[in-house]
Amino acid sequence: MSRWTPCKRRDFVQKLRLLGNDCPFYGTKHQFMIYAQHRLTIPSNDEYSVPQLRMMVGEIEVILEREITLEEWNSL
Repeated sequence: MSRWTPCKRRDFVQKLRLLGNDCPFYGTKHQFMIYAQHRLTIPSNDEYSVPQLRMMVGEIEVILEREITLEEWNSL
């Protein structure tokens, strides 16, 4: 059984692009991505811990209005 693992920031942004988000835009302190009318702030950490990653994936699930499984996340 697979488990969630920490994710590099670059890989996270790449996976968001595959899910249909626009390229990261630069704000004052953080980058952000836009999907439809939603804006997702991307923290500036080099690597995201599992709890932080799960929280951000949860935000993406709300924006996309569907669940993202571990298998789907790993296959992106």
